[in-house]
Amino acid sequence: MFPDQFRIPLGQWINFAIDWLVENHGEAFEAVGNALLKVLVVLEQGLRGAPWWLVIAAIGVLAFHATRRVFVALALMAALFAVGMLGLWDLAMQTLSLMLAAIALGIVIGLPVGIAMAQSDRLRAIILPLLDVMQTMPSFVYLIPALMLFGLGKVPALLATVIYAAPPLIRLTDLGIRLVDREIVEASESFGANTRQKLLGIQLPLALPNIMQGVNQMTMMALAMVVIASMIGARGLGEEVLLGIQRLDFGRGAEAGLSIVALAIIFDRITQAYGRTQDYTRRAAG
Repeated sequence: MFPDQFRIPLGQWINFAIDWLVENHGEAFEAVGNALLKVLVVLEQGLRGAPWWLVIAAIGVLAFHATRRVFVALALMAALFAVGMLGLWDLAMQTLSLMLAAIALGIVIGLPVGIAMAQSDRLRAIILPLLDVMQTMPSFVYLIPALMLFGLGKVPALLATVIYAAPPLIRLTDLGIRLVDREIVEASESFGANTRQKLLGIQLPLALPNIMQGVNQMTMMALAMVVIASMIGARGLGEEVLLGIQRLDFGRGAEAGLSIVALAIIFDRITQAYGRTQDYTRRAAG
């Protein structure tokens, strides 16, 4: 048996820190939670209130714009139509709204962090271990502090999803900027470009294929959180899977699972296509 005198009460320290945050900054967390909830509600109401054919048509237009292939666009439209045929359209729109919000928030947080990592080796050395922890920590663990700080509902589910899914985007943004040819950067410097001009005009455009791959991986990891997020009130398709498990209703769980797969395919094909398009553009320019 391991000696007790060497035991570190890490769990107690973490609980103390969470309690301190709740007691001293509870109002700030409540304000942030309310703001995020308003965005989620508006997005969800918009998707659920929109005609089903308009949502499917929008997916088709987006898919065609990304791939330039009619067959792929029609296939993704058919995948979303199949979700409606299973009677899960409303739940799918709830899940889609949460996914879109998580992707947007993940980009807002992950992109600047990845850029900062690419600009500073010291910061990169600090953040990389944190990303390792975020990717290896069981996703259930993220729900505990989110629940304590924001309570049950969509907001803690959104934040837990972002924490779990953001690391790939941060890593690939950092990698993409670091892979930009140094000679191109030096050429821009010789023409008098400052740091901001180099970043916006050279580094980010050339790193865009890697960034889009990061968005793709972030989306897939966020979808993996759908069922887990339903445990704290996120609802949507994940709740149907959870009910199928609780009631041993394999058919119900399978329908919801296939609907999640359909959404995953739609997100995957569109984000991958945009990444390939940017890569082709970069190669043609080179």
